[in-house]
Parts: sequence; structure tokens; C-alpha cells
Amino acid sequence: MKTIVITGAGKGIGKSTAILAASKGYTVIGLSRNIDKLKNIKNLYPYSIDITKEKSIKKLTETIKSKFSKIDILINNAGILLNLPFIKSSIEEFKKVYEVNVFGLAEVTRLFLPLINYDGHVINISSMGGVQGSSKFPGLSAYSSSKGAVITLTEMLSEEYKNTGPAFNVLALGAVQTEMLNQAFPGYKAPISSEEFAVYLLDFALTGHKFYNGKILPISSSNP
Repeated sequence: MKTIVITGAGKGIGKSTAILAASKGYTVIGLSRNIDKLKNIKNLYPYSIDITKEKSIKKLTETIKSKFSKIDILINNAGILLNLPFIKSSIEEFKKVYEVNVFGLAEVTRLFLPLINYDGHVINISSMGGVQGSSKFPGLSAYSSSKGAVITLTEMLSEEYKNTGPAFNVLALGAVQTEMLNQAFPGYKAPISSEEFAVYLLDFALTGHKFYNGKILPISSSNP
């Protein structure tokens, strides 16, 4: 069975996907700052990590290498959101969003790459707000622009590793019912739950790289 690493596994989409994959017998390494909700689940190995700290990631990769040897799938799901008018956003707040959504994602990917099998799959979770030409919403300038960076990074990595693997793809999500969605659009009811999306995400993680590499897949049935 495949070994799957999921960042941001403590809640929302990450948690739902981690629990689903573990229930199907896959070995799941769940990474999150808060791992309380991931404990005592068969096949799920939770590790507390701050993806903005290089030393924290390096230490974890050494642990995973010694315990699991190789991994097959990396799902970069961790992210934070700032909902604030641009004029009121400080540079520190902007940097915090980019540190998690872009730099943390990049550093996790860079340090985990030596552990990923050549026929493995890296899935980066972006947003429809980061897709060129899509609808944009006030207050989400830091978040949406960071997700645009994730899309371009994914395309670059797929080109750089096209001859050696692994494959890289990015899912640009529309509305999925999570705490983050409620932060962006208070009171809005999304048509898809995190548990429902987890079914799609797990299937794509397992099979999508047979059909796609370096692709942006919009996953949206509503606006937002």
C-alpha cells in the first residue's frame, strides 16, 4: 500500500483526507501544528510541525526516512487566509500568508523530494482565486496572490522533474465547507463538504498523475 504525506492534516480537507486514506489501509503521515484530532487512528501517523521552520521540516524528514524509507504521495494542503482590505493589510500580515502558503509549501516539497518515489505524485492545493481570469473577491489579495504563486511553482517543478519524476499537479479549489471558507465568506454554505472533497482528492492523488503532469485543475461548482 502507498504511503501518503498530508500537510495541514489537523482540520478541514487535510483531516478528512487523512482519515479517509487511513481507513482504506494506506499509510498516512499527517502533518499539522495541532495533531490532537489525529491521534489513535489506525494507519495514521501524526507529527506536529511548523512548515515555516526549516529545522522543523529537516528533523521530520530524517524521522520519516528512518521509519518509512520512501513515500509515494505528498499533498501540500496547509494554508492560511487573511481576509482584510489591501489598504489595511500590513507587510507583516502579507508575509505571514506567503510564509505558509508559498515558502512553507516550497520548503516541504524541497526537503521531501529525495524521499518521494520517481513514480510518485505531488499535489499542491491552490484556489480558484489564484487562477488568472477567475472571479476575485475583495479582502483576499494576500491569499489569492499567494495561491497564484503556488500554481506557477507547480508548473515550474513539473517541467524541472518531467524526466525523472515525480509528477506535480495543482488543484484550484472553489468553495468547500471548511473553517477557512467561513473566514473568507462568513455565513456562506458551500455545496461540497470537506468529507466529500476528500473522496475526490484521494482518488486524484492515487491516479491523477497517470493522466496529468504540470496541470491546473479547477475544482469548482459554485462562485465563490
